[in-house]
Amino acid sequence: MKQLIFFFILCMAFFQAAAQTTINIATDKTSSLVFPNPIVHVDRGAKAILVQGVKDAPHILLVKAAAKNFSETNLSVITVDGSVYSFAVHYAAQPEQQVYQVAAKKTSPVQNYANGILDNPRTIKGIRDSKWDMLVEITGIYVHSDVLYFQLQLSNNSPIDFEPELMRLFIRDRKKAKRTAVQEQELNPLLVTANPTVIKAMTSHRMVIAVQKFTIPDAKQLRLQLMEKNGGRHLQLNITNKKLMQSILLPDYAANKNRIP
Repeated sequence: MKQLIFFFILCMAFFQAAAQTTINIATDKTSSLVFPNPIVHVDRGAKAILVQGVKDAPHILLVKAAAKNFSETNLSVITVDGSVYSFAVHYAAQPEQQVYQVAAKKTSPVQNYANGILDNPRTIKGIRDSKWDMLVEITGIYVHSDVLYFQLQLSNNSPIDFEPELMRLFIRDRKKAKRTAVQEQELNPLLVTANPTVIKAMTSHRMVIAVQKFTIPDAKQLRLQLMEKNGGRHLQLNITNKKLMQSILLPDYAANKNRIP
């Protein structure tokens, strides 16, 4: 019985700790919720809440009251990294605060998955580039829900340290037609796990890049560029849709697992 009571108290403490800030909204004023990542889903507890996304800022949600003096309700928001935020919503004729900066979760499902596959053995071959004894290759491509995970191996086989300065991900035309500008679509990573500041001489380093799920048209390819600071060992990887279709589907897993098979 004591164990049951302890478990109940523990659960209550967990849910109280997970609770988010109460927000107050009015009918004639717009409140803004600013999230650390783009929003993918919003659920309103009642029709008394009006919500609207911002086209050019997908991490911002505009909230307003549709009626005065409504009963307390709730608002749930899911961001692209899998984090779930829950808010208690009250009516206030004169809200004291109209902009809410929502703090990022300490851990998220995306981070858990990225950490889980970081040390997985190689599952794919043929995507590599090398220059002056510096090698970068993709050793695995995984997918779960709306997120793609690229597992990278960086090997410095030279006597000189490698300092990454810039990493770019973009979709571009595979071949450039004469007198035609190359069209590029930049991709912003959701997360980069184990992002190195320097790769020491004669060492290897693994990292995982998480991006929002996509596919590549036949005439295009995904290019990953890795630039060296104050150096000339600039590396790039080209990934076609054929390679993308070899992605391994990740199963749901408990957050306390150390590795995802």
